[in-house]
Amino acid sequence: MKILVVSQHFYPEPFRINDICFSLAARGNDITVLTGLPNYPEGRVYEGYRHGENRDQTVNGVRIIRCHLVGRGKKIIGFGINYVWFAISGILKANKIEDNFDLVYSYETSPVSMVYPAIAFKNRKHIPLIINCLDQWPISVTAGPISDKSLFYRFLYWMSVRIYSQADLITITSKLFRKYFEEELGLPAKKYGLVYWPQYAEDTYQNVGRVDNGIFDLLFAGNIGPASNVEMIIETANVLREDPRLFFHIVGDGMNREKCEKMAEAYGLTNVRFYGSHPVTEMGTYYELADAMMITMVDNPVVNFTLPAKIQSYQAAGRPIAGSINGESMRVIREADCGICVPAGDVQGFADAILQLASDPADTYGRGEKGKQYYLEHFSKDKLLDELEDIFAETVRRKEKAQ
Repeated sequence: MKILVVSQHFYPEPFRINDICFSLAARGNDITVLTGLPNYPEGRVYEGYRHGENRDQTVNGVRIIRCHLVGRGKKIIGFGINYVWFAISGILKANKIEDNFDLVYSYETSPVSMVYPAIAFKNRKHIPLIINCLDQWPISVTAGPISDKSLFYRFLYWMSVRIYSQADLITITSKLFRKYFEEELGLPAKKYGLVYWPQYAEDTYQNVGRVDNGIFDLLFAGNIGPASNVEMIIETANVLREDPRLFFHIVGDGMNREKCEKMAEAYGLTNVRFYGSHPVTEMGTYYELADAMMITMVDNPVVNFTLPAKIQSYQAAGRPIAGSINGESMRVIREADCGICVPAGDVQGFADAILQLASDPADTYGRGEKGKQYYLEHFSKDKLLDELEDIFAETVRRKEKAQ
């Protein structure tokens, strides 16, 4: 099958769409990706992609077409400019692509405006559009400073409904998304599918070893943003600062990283270390250190509906999870019995969970193995890629039949 993938972020940025595209190409599909210039998470366009470099390249059998883009920077206004820039620049580039494709697949992280180039291509070539929704718009903005009572929110609502309604099929990464799309956006599953297609973990996470250094090492890996509440990990490390068994490793970058580093410095913590962002190919080195993984998120209706991809990565690696998070993630952790999860924001409960994991190595190891088994049963890569190819084929058949 010949597929145009539209994603604002792509290789060498650390997003799961990279592995999806490379794997689909390895399975014999003809994959082209329309994307921007890599600048996540640092906010500056990477070396080797400035001044017109690498605008059209092939990596692992995938053709990559890049439109012009300014880096997102570290401030909200920079994010906004970056998002609008991709929507406009992407449309202009999409209108110049003359190849024919069976369908266009939009990998929608955030914001939903990144789907515009996919819509432009769909309408010009009259092919089906599938939107893979990893985030709920516009309600996701309420996890930040924007109120759902504001005029700007009403504009985002109007824009989001118009964008989603252009899809021939919408896939969702959390089962709880379906209720939001149907009841809040008025987009029924009967028309738009709202097919549950969760994320999987890259192969590298299933083959990590273990380092026994006499310390109970806890690892957080991912975006350090407002919703991630990494500040709570720093608070917990402060509560447990006198326990010599424990050490907290934080791998990642994001808007709140500097704030978290300053908190650790202000507390004078010696049991916390920040490593910055690293590509997926290097993450095995950090996972090998970990005796347990950490996930923390704010208590927010939007966040509670999501299932962050790090859950699958943690499970695939066979590591137990210490969680302070509500909603879908809590459900999965408890259903898999792969760790200990307390309500979001409960610092003392989170500290107690960590102490429990550190105090019973046999039980902790067993929870990690349960997580891996749960991953293989529910989120395995081959299973989900088979399902995705079936979704593609059925969507194309349905479109052809309707014409």
